[in-house]
Amino acid sequence: MVSLEISNLYSTYYKRLLHLSYSITKDRHLAEDVVQETFIKVMNHLDTVQDVNKLPAWLCVITKRTAIDILRTKQNDLPMEQDLLMNSVNDMNQTVEEIVEFTLFIKEVEEKIRSLNCIYYDVMMLKIQHELREQEIANQLNIKLSSVKTRIHRARKYLLKEFRDQVSA
Repeated sequence: MVSLEISNLYSTYYKRLLHLSYSITKDRHLAEDVVQETFIKVMNHLDTVQDVNKLPAWLCVITKRTAIDILRTKQNDLPMEQDLLMNSVNDMNQTVEEIVEFTLFIKEVEEKIRSLNCIYYDVMMLKIQHELREQEIANQLNIKLSSVKTRIHRARKYLLKEFRDQVSA
């Protein structure tokens, strides 16, 4: 009976959830993985559903969270395109030492961002990595626009403080 319900849910909501996960991951294959993970979670927790009318919203929330979790685990490093880095370095005619310093600085920034609290990390990843606007981030995370702006501001403020403390030490 449960497998029949899962197959009905899958055929009914697959495209919707795939579209939602793709809007977060920006990768077709990764979006498909997200939907599969979502249905595995749904299959394991289908017995907890109390109101069938809220099922579509429940599926969307699971999909969004799964997409963000998969992005977080899959993308340990913030993407720093090698070509972009090399072009910026070549444009500036930097010495080898400056190139190494710049690369180390980028790594430090990535580490500091990864060390952020989860709510700030999610917002910063969507802002930096996926280049989403604040309103798009608010829609993705299902939070208010003002919350997104506040989290970005606080994350930047924290990062700035961390680097100032590091320089003054």
